[in-house]
Amino acid sequence: MKERVVVSWSGGKDSSLALYHLLKDDRYTVDSLLTTVTEGYKRISVHDVRESLLDDQAKSLGIPLRKMYIPQESSHSIYKERMDEQLKQIKEDGINTVMFGDIFLEDVRSYREELIHKQKLKAIFPLWGRPTSELIQEFLSLGFKTVTTCIDTEVLTDEFLGRHVDDSFLKELPEDVDKCGENGEFHTFTYAGPLFTKPVHHNIGGKVNKGRFHFSELV
Repeated sequence: MKERVVVSWSGGKDSSLALYHLLKDDRYTVDSLLTTVTEGYKRISVHDVRESLLDDQAKSLGIPLRKMYIPQESSHSIYKERMDEQLKQIKEDGINTVMFGDIFLEDVRSYREELIHKQKLKAIFPLWGRPTSELIQEFLSLGFKTVTTCIDTEVLTDEFLGRHVDDSFLKELPEDVDKCGENGEFHTFTYAGPLFTKPVHHNIGGKVNKGRFHFSELV
């Protein structure tokens, strides 16, 4: 019998590619996507994508969506409390495995495993340890389409915001910026590709300055 898996879902390129690989693995079957949404803003946390676009994305993927709501300016303790509640429910639903799209940040992986193992669940990382330059080329060659929704202005300028990630985008990235933005340099919203029944319709709106991080409005 295949293991049922809940996918930690940001809506961006890394979780999309990790989901692609998970669906190709005969050991697993995907139960649902789990996404953190900020209350009041009604947006995917960190990526700042509207909740309505998240709903459209999950519908196009044909996968049920679990939402974990956290307050604005949420603390680590509140986040862990809400995550514990979600993981307990996942366990009660008879699921023992959660997938993450992380690639090489050891501290992030350790943090996730700590939360997961506390509930006696298993964490899997389909992309772990692979070169990010290789992963982004695979992502594009498979036909996925993604747009940047957030940049860290300490490493990137606004010219990279609201951009489709393609070969020209990658060529323009500074040499010290990871090709997948794994260090938080940029975040994305994936709207089309081999897993989608149809593209997620959206328009790229204005840019929002929130201090160090700038966001592109998708409507």
